[in-house]
Amino acid sequence: MTTSELTRPQAPVKRDAPRRLRIMGAGKQRHAGPVTYVVLTVFALVSLAPLVWTAIAASRTDRRLAETPPPLWFGGNLFKNMETAWEEGGLGTAMFNTTFVAGTITVSTVLFSTLAGFAFAKLRFRFSGVLLLLTIGTMMIPPQLAVVPLYLWMADLGWSNQLQTVILPTLCTAFGTFFMRQYLVQALPTELIEAARVDGASSLRVVWHVVFPAARPAMAVLGLLTFVFAWNDFLWPIIALNQENPTVQVALNSLGTGYVPDQAVIMAGALLGTLPLLIAFLLFGKQIVGGIMQGAIKG
Repeated sequence: MTTSELTRPQAPVKRDAPRRLRIMGAGKQRHAGPVTYVVLTVFALVSLAPLVWTAIAASRTDRRLAETPPPLWFGGNLFKNMETAWEEGGLGTAMFNTTFVAGTITVSTVLFSTLAGFAFAKLRFRFSGVLLLLTIGTMMIPPQLAVVPLYLWMADLGWSNQLQTVILPTLCTAFGTFFMRQYLVQALPTELIEAARVDGASSLRVVWHVVFPAARPAMAVLGLLTFVFAWNDFLWPIIALNQENPTVQVALNSLGTGYVPDQAVIMAGALLGTLPLLIAFLLFGKQIVGGIMQGAIKG
């Protein structure tokens, strides 16, 4: 190569225009347009419509609900209907029982599912793949098939009409185990566990100081889903319990067993049964959504 060729100015290298545009726009914050707000508003209104209608029906009389057109605004009988539903349905005992049952199921499911998910995700043992397939396979069995043998088993234990009959079958779920396993495969680096082992940490310390902090976002989501499912569960509690020791769903079922059920009172009871879930989401919704976003970033 000659000296003139070395000193000759080089032509500028053309960069890929689309790539340059992507790099330039990578750090910019994108704002939602008016169409996005319209769509989100429509979805929010559609989602809130059943709850609003329940509150409207609970504030009216049964005769007014039977008229055409139905009421589209609140009446003045809300607290009266709530008091009637509370007394006739025994919702005080039902609320306490359901809180105890749902809380126990949530804690046990989150704890056991996290431990099982960690074992399937990061530990190596014989037949782990087969056991995982069997665990997932149980999700394909309709729960209605287990009602009769489960009831006979609980009757043999002498637990008829007792809360442990509802708690025991759901202390751990296949869905929770699979959910936590899939999360920990991505969110928990194997090197972190090995480093803790090198430092002399026991298995219990690894679980407490490494696994639980890494799994906290997924544990929050699983806890919310489990609590809502346990609170709204109807099929097994209506079979295993009666009105003397009910959950909320069993108590609400008794409100509609009269010769002429009062629809306004039933709606008031349903509204009372929904309020704890709404309060829990209002109190812990930010933490749960933050956990979901943190888990999404880690994944």
